[in-house]
Parts: sequence; C-alpha cells; structure tokens
Amino acid sequence: MTIRRAVAAAFAILAISTALPADAEPMFLSKQYNRCSSCHYSASGGGLLTSYGRSLSGQELSTFKRTSAPPAPEGEVSGEEAFLYGLLGDTLGPVALGISLRPSYIHYEFGTFSDSRNPLMNADVAVAYRGHGWTGYGEVGRKPDIGTEDSKAYSREHWVSFTAGNGLGVKGGRFLPTYGVHVADHTSFNRSNLGFDKYDQVYGVEVSYTSDRSLTQVSVSPGRAESIIDDDGATAFNTTGRVQFDFGPKVVVVGSGFYRAESDVEAQSGAVGGALGLAPLRRLTIWTEGDAHMQDDGAGTSFVFVNETSWEVVRGVWAKFTPQGRTGTDLVPGVFRWGVGASLFPRTHWNFTFNFYRDSIEDTDDALKTFLAQLHIYL
Repeated sequence: MTIRRAVAAAFAILAISTALPADAEPMFLSKQYNRCSSCHYSASGGGLLTSYGRSLSGQELSTFKRTSAPPAPEGEVSGEEAFLYGLLGDTLGPVALGISLRPSYIHYEFGTFSDSRNPLMNADVAVAYRGHGWTGYGEVGRKPDIGTEDSKAYSREHWVSFTAGNGLGVKGGRFLPTYGVHVADHTSFNRSNLGFDKYDQVYGVEVSYTSDRSLTQVSVSPGRAESIIDDDGATAFNTTGRVQFDFGPKVVVVGSGFYRAESDVEAQSGAVGGALGLAPLRRLTIWTEGDAHMQDDGAGTSFVFVNETSWEVVRGVWAKFTPQGRTGTDLVPGVFRWGVGASLFPRTHWNFTFNFYRDSIEDTDDALKTFLAQLHIYL
C-alpha cells in the first residue's frame, strides 16, 4: 500500500469515529438573516437559541407550525417554542435553558470496508443569561470516548461577554474561534481541514465591533482548550480574525485569517480566505468559500473550496448541494467531495437531516461514501 493509500484509509477510519452535530444554518440568509446573532446567543453561530430565535423557528421555519404573531422579545417566548414547551412558564426569568438530543444513523463504505453505527451524537444542556450588555453562556453534555462505548460529562463552550452601546464587545472563556462561514457540518473542508472542528475550541479572548453593515471579530489564545487540558504538547499561540460586510439583507462578503504558532508536536500554520453569501431568490441561498492553507512542515500550501447551495422546496423542507475540494500536498492527498442532503423542520422542536457524501481521494481507486440520518430534538 502506498503512503497516499494508507493516508486515505486512515481518513476513512477516522471519519467513522466522528459525529456531525448541527450548529448554525447559513442557508437562512434567504430569510434575510445575515447575522448568527439574530437567533443565537453566540455571534459566531450555533448553540442555544434566543427567545427571538425560538419564536422564528415556529413563525418562519416549521412546516406545520404557523403563527401570525410577531417574534417574542427577549425572555418572553411561550408555548410550543419555549423551553420544555413552556412547562415552567416565566419562572426562569432572564435565564434561558435548552436541551439538545441527536440520535443518528451513520453508514460508511470505503473499498471493501463498511461500517454502520447508531450513535447518540448530542445530549447537551445549555444555559444563558443576558442583561445590561452582559451575556453568560455555558453548555454541558456527553463526550463519547472514541473506540469505546464509554462517555463522560463535558463542556464544549463556556464564556462571558460584554457589548457596549457603541458596538464594541469583548468575550472571554472557551469558544470556537471565528473564521469563514460557520456551516453546520463540522467535517466540511473549511472547518475540519483548517482546524475548526467540533473540539477545536480555544481558551481565549475575542474583541469585536458590530455596526448595521459590518461585524469585525479578532481572537487571541494561548492554544486549543483540549491541548491545554490534556497537556499534549500541541499548545501554541492562536489568533484569528474575521470581517463581515452586509451589502443588504441577502448579500454578505466575509474575509478571514488565522495564525497558529509552532508547538512541540505541530508546525506553525495559517490561512487566509474569503466567502460570499447570496440569496438571489426568496427560497435559495448560495454560500461559497475559498481558503489558502499554509503549513510550515514541508507540506506547502493547500487550497480549500466549499460551496453550499440550499433551496427551500416547500416551507420547512430544504434540499442541499455541497461540492467541496482540497488540493493535495506532499504529505496529504487531495480530496474532492460531492454532497447532497435534505433538512426537514416539521415542528418547532423536531428537525430531521439526511446527507450523503462521496469523497474521492487522490491516487486511490476507491471513494469514501457516507450516509447520515439524524433526528434533532431541541427542547
């Protein structure tokens, strides 16, 4: 077996041990939501929905839940969209809670090798408080132990932020540094291949400035949270920057960059990239991102391309098409991915996703084929 075939096989086996939790959905740009903070507590997207976001899940997204009432202001959501269907009423006050469960089915094929699993990808509880410019956020859930059936309690994100009236903000804690388009699939080439996977949060500080037409975010950190906790020798200075310009409600341009210093086990690396989001039709969203990834380990520069085209066939039923590519280096083979999928939002708390990926790996005759089905229960 050649080196590239061995890498390809390792790539396939590693993929089987990963999960695909969903976060933010950039496809909602066609609904004229060009900022993640429209519906999420995190300006970078994903995680707990605000009261406004919960209300919109019924008003704008769900197939069978329709209401003519305006979205609820902060802290006033009730009924089906509320936490536990409004069972607790307003007893929580300004504190927001959410529960996320994601049972799944995954099937992989690579050459003569195949595997199927039924993992519980997410079982998380998130809590947030917002008031007087301050936001406190934390989540805790289960982290599966790769290769075993064991799991442990784990917190991916916990942070505190303050945003002043002039748009200046600062955030500190554990969070995923901002870069490019935060697509829902963490195995997307502009996430996993650039080091923004599901466990790639950092302990650090982020400074931001937001205006009506732009959002600027810069983060600095002594390293990945996992490396700091495990003391695995990969701890190194990290910094990222992202600038978003909104040219109207349906056209977004994003520029990003990151730098990671050399650690005991990894060479220094960095990337620069640009992205364009368009919603040319009322039900159609097209996101495209290109990145140049520089590695100081003899591998040179690789280029990443990701497109995600989403079309709302009928209310609450979205079809997705996502071609992706990553050029090869002397150390890692190139990969081209065809991806198709569907996302269904029948009711406020019930989402279904179905995805099929075909990854063609350079210098191999076989392709990695992945089918994923997920049920997301959000309470």
